[in-house]
Amino acid sequence: MAASRERADERDLEWLSLDDGEEIVWADGPDRRTLIPAVAIGIPLSIVLIGVFIIVGEYLRVTNTHYVVTDSAVYKKTGVLSRDVKRIEHEKVQDISYSQSALGAYFGYGTVELTTAGGSGVEMAFKAVPDPRTVQQRISEQRKRHRDADDTGAGGDVLEEILAELRAIRAAVDGPVSDASTAPDSDADAASDTGVGTAPDTVPGAPADGNPVRDDDDGDDGSR
Repeated sequence: MAASRERADERDLEWLSLDDGEEIVWADGPDRRTLIPAVAIGIPLSIVLIGVFIIVGEYLRVTNTHYVVTDSAVYKKTGVLSRDVKRIEHEKVQDISYSQSALGAYFGYGTVELTTAGGSGVEMAFKAVPDPRTVQQRISEQRKRHRDADDTGAGGDVLEEILAELRAIRAAVDGPVSDASTAPDSDADAASDTGVGTAPDTVPGAPADGNPVRDDDDGDDGSR
């Protein structure tokens, strides 16, 4: 029984094309109890065959409508003879809401509506889906997970930019200081090489011990 149901689910989802690593979180279609109004109207009109077309048409519409939530996006497939598949990524989902009519609240089904940033009105609706509150929560969880991952990545990028700016500022500050600290040493070396700006060790004609030079002529005049 479980194997046959799994094969039936695989046939129902043949239209779904997933990216590498993308996994299905939830998949279902409209609640079959939504056929009750069509059956109630179609049976009395089946005498003139109009009711048969009403019942068959509604049955084909319900059984060929599928809703899928993956860890990357939400999908909706409709169409009996043709096929219309719509996909919205979780990052683009702005708001998720659900509603239930009186009949839907009694039987436990409702409509989940999704709006996107920059979109006009409802972009996607899961109509007559069983347990709409649970579906809303699952989509919200996936959207939150993606947004947290984006915020973490953005925070890391901002931190890298700040560190790069700090490194650039430090390099700009350290460069002139190091040049100025080495400039006096280079000037002193140049002066010692050329001899400019340095005092001579001894004055020409002066004795090595630094005593004053006596004038012999003055001494002779005094003796006379």
